[in-house]
Amino acid sequence: MVILKIVKHPAKILEQSCKEVVKFDKKLGKLLDDMHETMVAADGVGLAAPQIGEAVRVAIVDLGEGQEVIELVNPVVTAIGGSEVEVEGCLSFPGLYGEVERPFFVRVEAQERNGTLFELEAEDYEARAILHEIDHLNGVLFDSKIIRVVDPSEFEEMVEEESKEGEKR
Repeated sequence: MVILKIVKHPAKILEQSCKEVVKFDKKLGKLLDDMHETMVAADGVGLAAPQIGEAVRVAIVDLGEGQEVIELVNPVVTAIGGSEVEVEGCLSFPGLYGEVERPFFVRVEAQERNGTLFELEAEDYEARAILHEIDHLNGVLFDSKIIRVVDPSEFEEMVEEESKEGEKR
């Protein structure tokens, strides 16, 4: 597996709508493997193909903590519900964090690396990460959805507080 260079804003590829994947082969499998390796090395939660210079409808989400890696090929949002505002960041926008409103629930139809169709339902942080990556595939960047920019030091404090709350549970 290879760690790829992450494309940074304002690269034009980040604002393009990506092409549907029609060939499910070893090349697609390698792309998904390399994307995961790249995302982990960058300490990310998700990565979309345009973020590594490929304008195809492929994204991954990995929340860690023993959860399965979600591979999304040609994802389509089929339902959303609820709403919440949370702080987000993006590997293509180093150092930028902001409050973004997104649905609390999402249902997605997508294909696996072998072309098999599947349906996925997610809530809360997982739904947010999936929707963030699908936005990338449609050329929609999170900075266009920011309600309030959050200073990086404020973001770090929020993460520390959440970590302490998790330890208390």
